Amino acid sequence: MTDTGSLVEYGWKRVIITVTAILCALLEIIDTTIVNVALNDMSGNLGATMSELGWVITAYAIANVIIVPMTSWLSQQFGRRNYFAASILIFTLSSFMCGNSTNIWELVAFRFIQGLGGGALLVTAQTIITETYPPEKRGMAQALYGMGVIVGPTLGPPLGGYFIDNYSWPYIFYINIPVGILAFFLTLQFVKSPKYSAKKSAKQVDWWGIIFLAMAVGSLQFVLEKGQEEDWFQSEAIVVCSITAFLGAYLFIWRELTYDYPIVNLRVLRNKNLLVGTLLTFVLGFGLFGSTFIIPLYTQSIMGWTALQAGLLLIPSSLTTGLMMPIIGQLLQRGVPQKYLVALGFTIFFVYSLWTYEMLTPSTGEEHFFWLLILRGVGLGLLFVPITTLSLSTLKGPEIGDGAAFTGMMRQLGGSFGIALITTYIARHNMLHRADLVSHLDPTKPEVQQRLNGLTQLFMGKGSAFNVAREQALKMLDLSVTKQAAVLSYMDVFLGIGIVFLVCVPFVLLIKKKAGKIDADVTVH
Repeated sequence: MTDTGSLVEYGWKRVIITVTAILCALLEIIDTTIVNVALNDMSGNLGATMSELGWVITAYAIANVIIVPMTSWLSQQFGRRNYFAASILIFTLSSFMCGNSTNIWELVAFRFIQGLGGGALLVTAQTIITETYPPEKRGMAQALYGMGVIVGPTLGPPLGGYFIDNYSWPYIFYINIPVGILAFFLTLQFVKSPKYSAKKSAKQVDWWGIIFLAMAVGSLQFVLEKGQEEDWFQSEAIVVCSITAFLGAYLFIWRELTYDYPIVNLRVLRNKNLLVGTLLTFVLGFGLFGSTFIIPLYTQSIMGWTALQAGLLLIPSSLTTGLMMPIIGQLLQRGVPQKYLVALGFTIFFVYSLWTYEMLTPSTGEEHFFWLLILRGVGLGLLFVPITTLSLSTLKGPEIGDGAAFTGMMRQLGGSFGIALITTYIARHNMLHRADLVSHLDPTKPEVQQRLNGLTQLFMGKGSAFNVAREQALKMLDLSVTKQAAVLSYMDVFLGIGIVFLVCVPFVLLIKKKAGKIDADVTVH
């Protein structure tokens, strides 16, 4: 428990602390997605395959997932201000090292370290903001934090695109340095640490729980990333990692349920609201980070857009989500049940995904995306704060912090899994769709002959001899098939995401009506 009364600030000090905390949370979340539009440039500069580059994203996410449940203990050991400042320093220094990486595995290693600092920023920032405001103002404090968490992932691609188009990929990491230095000194000057009535000794730390969690998450990520490339269970490495992931998960659950000081208190999952909310949080992370990952990838690989164009496309969605947050806060304060807002949000996200599935063609243009992404922004705005408050609404006392840490971890884990699954799915189904399309290209069919002859005449009209023109026509036809196969794969992904969101709607109905008001600290990690 903490003594939070003395942490409340007023006037300009509260403004500085709020801005510092939100800035740090934004830095962490933006860095989750800012690399999405830089992957092609990194590939050329570092000589890495797209599969290897996937680890630049997933290493950061894995580190986030591992550090989030440890943050409460670390804050108590070192003091919240000191821990927050140290996390900013780790994040800033590792950002510099990421920009100076000379090969892909150096970059992956520094991204992991950056994720360890970043995960702490996200969790601790929310606690600092909440405790800086008096109880009657904490609803607005959570709305401000929520805007950062939801808007952050969609700000990453346009910022990344700007630096890629005007500078080079290391600058997507260098931008963190001046902001990090400023936040570091502001934290030391203005942020206070609460007095903790109890501290855990080093001997009480759940080291085995941390090890088992890292085993489970790390091995599963390897399976998801490399499974398709290694032909799944035909590969000894995939088999070993699958067994390691299963054993890690089993031992982690056993450890957390039997140890006196678990790093993640799984016992709180006996609360049905939290159990259902955890599932919904995982899906929210999947949809939020997954869709933010796939849209820039589609526009760059299929439509040939620049990194900046791909990033700017997400701005309307980001602004819409930001505008939705205070509206949702007002609706919750007026007593609108969270489960209805969540159900509406999931339904809207399903409609967005279905609309995208129906709209995508090789000739889809920028104008087709605008209202589509506005709808996405509305759906995400309806989900974040209601899911968080709904998940924790029937918890009491210390269980609130345990439940909040668990939902934070699951949101990050959902995003990590979503990106890995989407990458694997696209790689696999590109080949399947291509094989299917090629099987229908019967050269004896009049339509195929007509298309081939038309392309041949086109190249002959440009001065090519018949044999050369015919070869160019066949290559053009092959490229057309490849592009169509890729579009079909992306369509499948959007439809799959939409179905997952739709299936979640009935689960929302399992949520009990909360008894009384939500505790002012429900969202404190």
